[in-house]
Amino acid sequence: MCADPNNLPFSREDRSGFENRIVELVARDLGAQVRYTWWAQRRGNVRNTLGEGDCDVVPGVASGVDTLSTTSPYYRSTYVFVARAGTRWAKVASLDDAALREATVGVQLIGDDGANPPPAQALARRGLVANVRGYTVYGDYADSTPQRPILDAVARGDVDLAVAWGPTAGYFARGSVPPLTLTPVSPWLDAGVPMVFDISMGVRREDRALRRELDAALARNREAIARILAEYGVPQLPIEAAPGAGSASGPPETARNP
Repeated sequence: MCADPNNLPFSREDRSGFENRIVELVARDLGAQVRYTWWAQRRGNVRNTLGEGDCDVVPGVASGVDTLSTTSPYYRSTYVFVARAGTRWAKVASLDDAALREATVGVQLIGDDGANPPPAQALARRGLVANVRGYTVYGDYADSTPQRPILDAVARGDVDLAVAWGPTAGYFARGSVPPLTLTPVSPWLDAGVPMVFDISMGVRREDRALRRELDAALARNREAIARILAEYGVPQLPIEAAPGAGSASGPPETARNP
């Protein structure tokens, strides 16, 4: 397995992330042992790990990402608005809510190369750039929870609300003081850019047999996987019933860029 050693709630070297838990569940089902290749989720990570033959599977990638062959999705999640409970901002559910023009909005940004995740693009299309406060999705890698600052900013009142990838928001909002609310972003498809994504495991394109084995194991363990995700606070949408989700690329935590 290729994984980031410091990327809670997704993965961590002590195997405390939910992707670690899911990987171990699948491995047990297949009678396999897990060996990790740890590599920070940065540009080039897939090329330098899976591409070099150092590992065989990348968990937690956007379904259909064009550089890999991906399994059937094992969960679907969404970007969410995060706000302090009981405030006017907790009522915001749409990118078109007029209240956003009066708000300071925290958003996750990928880095300094101009690549922005879907919510940042959506706010920019609405002329709300001046309202945005950026928080790098990679954070301070010396910190044990580098993705947490955007949630802390909401809790402290540094921003009125934030738009964050659901698994990140759900995990760090648990037990927050003051309490935080999570509301799925609508519209789910904005100018052709999705806010909802299917998540899969990725393998090399030629590893068809491995992908089929993983598909079967994921299907057999669907309920157990859903319980793990719920334990970590991950907002889950029904894969069968929800509208078609984004597939060509994903949120910054999942769209591994080789």
